[in-house]
Amino acid sequence: MYNSTLIKFKNIHDKYGNLVPIEENIDIPFPIKRLYYIWGVKKDIVRGHHAHRKLHQILICIKGSIQVRIKTPLEEQIISLNTQSEGLYIGPMIWREMFNFSEDAVLLVLASDYYNANDYIRDYNSYLDEAKHYFKKEVN
Repeated sequence: MYNSTLIKFKNIHDKYGNLVPIEENIDIPFPIKRLYYIWGVKKDIVRGHHAHRKLHQILICIKGSIQVRIKTPLEEQIISLNTQSEGLYIGPMIWREMFNFSEDAVLLVLASDYYNANDYIRDYNSYLDEAKHYFKKEVN
C-alpha cells in the first residue's frame, strides 16, 4: 500500500534472550522526535480514527497483539502486529484505526515530529476530501 509498509528489525537471539536494536535513519526512515506507548486498551475499543498531513510513524507491538486498518481513498488493508521485531511504517495521509488489542498489548509508536494538533485529520469525510487531492498529485 502506498505510504505504508512492514519493516522487519534485526532480532539478536542468544542464550541471554532477545535484543532488537532500532536506529533512526538506519532502521527507521526518519529522525525520531517523539515516542509514546499505548496499553490497557479493552478488546472492543478502536483507537486512531485519524490521519496525519505530514507526520511519519512506526507502530511496534512490543507485547501481545493488535490489528491496524490502514486506508487511502484507493485501498484498504488490515495488518496484524504481534512480534517485537516488526513495525508498521505509516506515512502522511494514511487513515489508521487500531483495534482488537489483546489484553496484554503494548503498542510503541515512534514519530517523526513533536505533537501538533494541526497535523491531525480526525473527520473521515474531511480526510477523503484532502486525500483525494493528495493522492492525485502524489501518485500521478
